[in-house]
Amino acid sequence: MGGWAFLGLAIIFEIAATTMLKLSDGLAKWHWAALSIALYAVCFLVLAPALKTIPVGVAYAVWSGVGIVAMAVLGVLFFEQKLNAAQLACIALVLVGAIGLRVSTPG
Repeated sequence: MGGWAFLGLAIIFEIAATTMLKLSDGLAKWHWAALSIALYAVCFLVLAPALKTIPVGVAYAVWSGVGIVAMAVLGVLFFEQKLNAAQLACIALVLVGAIGLRVSTPG
């Protein structure tokens, strides 16, 4: 499996972990909190091999950027988050940056 596949899996685990963190209600609901911590651990275990072939700055920017965009979408769909036009524009810029880094990085 290549570095970008590992990075994709790390992003999926990070999104799941962040969602569980939200469901934990500030760590008050321990079962969601424990699941969140476990998912973050798996996320970093999967991210580590990606850093063997992808520059760390690029990997981290793509990882966090895609996570930001995904969590914003999940926030709107499942957590009644409202986004104004300026916030949507900024989220779009994050996505454009993450895509730009991916297509401009070999591998």
